[in-house]
Amino acid sequence: MADRTLTIAMNGVTGRMGRSQHLERSIMAIRDQGGVETSHGEVMLEPILVGRNRERLAELARRFSLERWTTDLTSVLADPEVDIYFDSQRTDLRADAAIAAISAGKTIYCEKPLAETADVAHDLAARARSAGVKNGVVQDKLFLPGLLKLKGLIDEGFFGRILDVRIDFGYWVFEGHDQPAQRPSWNYRAEEGGSIILDMFPHWQYVIEGLFGPIESVSALGVTHIPTRYEDGEPYQATADDAAYGMMTLASGAIVQVSSSWVTRVNRDDLVIFQVDGVEGSAVAGLRDCKVQPRSDTPRPVWNPDIPNPHDFRSQWTEVRAGEQFDNGFKLQWEQFVRHVVDDEPFPWDFASAARGSDLVDAAMTSWRERRWVDLAS
Repeated sequence: MADRTLTIAMNGVTGRMGRSQHLERSIMAIRDQGGVETSHGEVMLEPILVGRNRERLAELARRFSLERWTTDLTSVLADPEVDIYFDSQRTDLRADAAIAAISAGKTIYCEKPLAETADVAHDLAARARSAGVKNGVVQDKLFLPGLLKLKGLIDEGFFGRILDVRIDFGYWVFEGHDQPAQRPSWNYRAEEGGSIILDMFPHWQYVIEGLFGPIESVSALGVTHIPTRYEDGEPYQATADDAAYGMMTLASGAIVQVSSSWVTRVNRDDLVIFQVDGVEGSAVAGLRDCKVQPRSDTPRPVWNPDIPNPHDFRSQWTEVRAGEQFDNGFKLQWEQFVRHVVDDEPFPWDFASAARGSDLVDAAMTSWRERRWVDLAS
């Protein structure tokens, strides 16, 4: 039996990410394992499902054998038994709910982006700091097996001086007329918080700065490649960017190139690929795997289009830490946040760190709008 229970109001878990990664693969998985181990003993997590759709909430509660669900966020936040407020709603709904949770004195944990603009994100960070409430933001990609392996290479000095980083992310999201779309329509409506820059650049900020150091400047271009999409058979106008192309300079002197797209077909090893080139070697990491090519094993290809390519380039890379097992990244960060709440362990991914991601979004949007490089504050 657990030594303590934390009650978590989970708002927005009827959506795909909230349901699969946070409720099912994190909270329910932690319950199944008997709780989170802390210095105060095992801590069990008790979720209350919160949302706007009664039918979907009731169905989700039945699916996971949960008794408590509600559409009344105000009453949940007023409940003294609720310890943590978690938010995975649409981005445009997050700030008001976060302000209400802070005002209620709740510990708060949010999906990213924290807010639609940097000003609002910094305001939320200031409010949480002033209220003295513990706070955190999901930064799950730092816990991906592929990036954990990449971080190990960086820490051991495998690359020498890092020269450049290339991030290639995306897949084809169907328009919704001949096949169902894999993403909700609000992703393509700017007025509802949609935008691939707003969605993905906060991820790129914490990955890049968490692994390679501070971003100094950004140049970005957003595009709405497909202007008409469909929902329930009816066309609607896409007002948000569905692809973004960016470059960033780092304080170290390294250059980052980022391609983010919901209109590309995958011809790579994974849905996202990180390639890092250094003087002493290179690495390619996906969601789970990581391959390297050290300087000593680097081939000497010669440009000659008149003969078949003699190199099998993919075979010239060596997988690192093959077969090593890693737990779900969302679950790992939830466990760290619980230990932050119970044991006061350090948790660096707070609202202030998330506001840095919003700074990058604002800078990228300004760059796109004004067609220029934009510097980020240090």
